[in-house]
Amino acid sequence: MTVTISKTEDVQACLDLRMTVFVEEQKVPVEEELDDLDPVSTHFLATDENGTPVGTARVYEAGEIGKIGRVCVEKSQRGTGLGARLIETCLTELKQRPHLKQAKLGAQTHAIGFYERFGFHVIGEEYLDGGIPHQDMVLVL
Repeated sequence: MTVTISKTEDVQACLDLRMTVFVEEQKVPVEEELDDLDPVSTHFLATDENGTPVGTARVYEAGEIGKIGRVCVEKSQRGTGLGARLIETCLTELKQRPHLKQAKLGAQTHAIGFYERFGFHVIGEEYLDGGIPHQDMVLVL
């Protein structure tokens, strides 16, 4: 199955996928999933050959830091490498912005090893986000 990742203005498609993965599957409260960062973010949407959304991620800037967030993959696409492709896409985008010095994300603790493969390392203490244990991770760009 061919999956394409591209920048999108279709934020609603991204939100719909996030609602399925985070709110329905992971039981994140909807009010914690929705925030004011979507309008200032660059969104990426992964679609299959039928145009069906199967993954999403977003990036936004905070000073010299590029933040990666809301990375999710539809259940049928997990284990295919799509999550890694989404992270690579986000990192490529952030590296094209020369004023950014660092990439940062909040990783669910069970996924720390996944992000370490890209060179991210843990900073700070564990915290709850949406009721799920997370740790912040950074990578020098």
